[in-house]
Amino acid sequence: MATRTARRERPAPQPEPAQAPNGALSELHIHGLGSIDDVTLEFGRGLTVVTGETGAGKTMVVTGLSLLFGGRADQGRVRAGVRAGVEGRLVLPPDSPVWARAADAGAEPDEDGSLILARTFSAEGRSRAHLGGRSVPVGVVAELAEEVLAVHGQTDQLRLTRPAEQRRALDRYAGAEHLALVQEHRAAHVIWRRLADDLDRRRGQARELAQAADVLRHGLEEIAAVAPEPGEDVDLDTLAKRLGDADALRSVADTARLALVGDVTGDLGGDGDLPQDATSALATAERALAGSDDPTLVLLAQDLADAVAVVSDVGVQLASYVADLDADPARLAEVLDRRAALTALVRKYADAGEGLAGVLAWSADAADRLSQLDVSDEALATLEAERDAARAELAALSARVTAGRQAAAEGFAAEVGEELAGLAMKNAQVSFRIDTDVDQPGPDGADEVVLLLSPHPGAPARPVHKGASGGELSRVMLAIEVVFAGADPVPVMVFDEVDAGVGGQAAGEIGRRLARLAREHQVVVVTHLAQVAAFADTHLVVDKSPDTALGVTATDIRAVRDEDRVRELARMLSGLADSDTGQAHARELLAVAAERGR
Repeated sequence: MATRTARRERPAPQPEPAQAPNGALSELHIHGLGSIDDVTLEFGRGLTVVTGETGAGKTMVVTGLSLLFGGRADQGRVRAGVRAGVEGRLVLPPDSPVWARAADAGAEPDEDGSLILARTFSAEGRSRAHLGGRSVPVGVVAELAEEVLAVHGQTDQLRLTRPAEQRRALDRYAGAEHLALVQEHRAAHVIWRRLADDLDRRRGQARELAQAADVLRHGLEEIAAVAPEPGEDVDLDTLAKRLGDADALRSVADTARLALVGDVTGDLGGDGDLPQDATSALATAERALAGSDDPTLVLLAQDLADAVAVVSDVGVQLASYVADLDADPARLAEVLDRRAALTALVRKYADAGEGLAGVLAWSADAADRLSQLDVSDEALATLEAERDAARAELAALSARVTAGRQAAAEGFAAEVGEELAGLAMKNAQVSFRIDTDVDQPGPDGADEVVLLLSPHPGAPARPVHKGASGGELSRVMLAIEVVFAGADPVPVMVFDEVDAGVGGQAAGEIGRRLARLAREHQVVVVTHLAQVAAFADTHLVVDKSPDTALGVTATDIRAVRDEDRVRELARMLSGLADSDTGQAHARELLAVAAERGR
């Protein structure tokens, strides 16, 4: 059945808390997604809560955020014939790493300096992503999500269930110096693996590599025997042409020299009756003009003197050119043979159009490849020594990384346990199990780190992703985030019903901790508990009701404050928004939250 959004006037925005240092999501627009026809959510900074009746569509807010930042689209949530879309506006500080990645993708900031993200979907499953006005692959937006958004909820807890994520959490708690050591370990692991893989390859493929090396070695020897020089083929072409045309070139040069300077050497067979040369004619004219008293003629005489010098210089160069001409057939044959040898190399080792430069490039590349194919005993021994040295260095780094994790594990577990004590898990015990396999180091060390949880006395400590219920896992995750508050660069944190299964005083503690997180981050929480909602800086309510006149379902998300907010909290407490008792309790909750949230 078709759905639409009920349009309502938004109340004036509430005063916002201080700007989150790492940025915030100021606006989210959802169109045609699930039961939502068209709504725009204006998020405040600090803590934003989303409340509403069960089934009203609260989770679609989280779904919209996930899709906006590259999450996998479920075409079942898109109505037939409608192209759904999600658009968001990010407000980021100038030094945010998101800007650099966005610039690489060609994105540009909006007029107000914010970054706009958009994602559209069709019922057929196709989707497109846009970043800063530029169409980009969805993967680019997903990369940005790692710097912008962390989603936690009953169905979005994969981060904490992965041992690798638990290890990263412990490394982050251990501090910047430890993280730098882990990075150094990664680099050393790359070097060791490269050397080890190369050695294994050479040993395992010794026969094939030796044959390949013979082919390369033969080619290098053939090229070395000719010993070509860069540009030699061009020089030989020029020289061959000159040698082949030596007689004709000599005749041309001698005729020109005779016309310019005459037979001054007598080697042209002159008998004294040769026509006057250009130099003599110019000199005669220059002397005639130089003897005049007219200034103009004197200046022209100087020009003629310069011309005599130029003509004489050309004559000298022509004489030198003729002297260098070699009409020796033996020399020409030698040049042609050399050129043929180079041509043979070009045909064999260069691509079309590359010429001798291609031969030299092949030779350099072949020499490099040959060094990697060497399977001689000496080469393998050298490579084995390099591998062992790299392995020893890696082992030393692994030991330091393990020591850092062991030193941090107890303190981290203790702090998380303290937070859990106020989250209806007073007797829960958290610990880390660090299993080290020095023979199988990975990029991040030789350790497998597992977060263990014992929910109550007498219960065995089990991996948190196996022994914790959904609600317990959410609270463990929340406790970890609180421990890291202020250190995590992710500006936006989303919690989807992390308060499931909690009530009473523990619910208030969850609200207080979320409010504490919101001092350093923008926190969005979908909740059904009034004790949590009372701590909000911005309170959004999802309404969904049938419209009998149009035969559709109207969905709206509106911000509430003052008495409207009291009524919503009363509804959450008692199910009756107009209950005097419920409203009194709601006002008391707001007062307590205001006092405890300071």
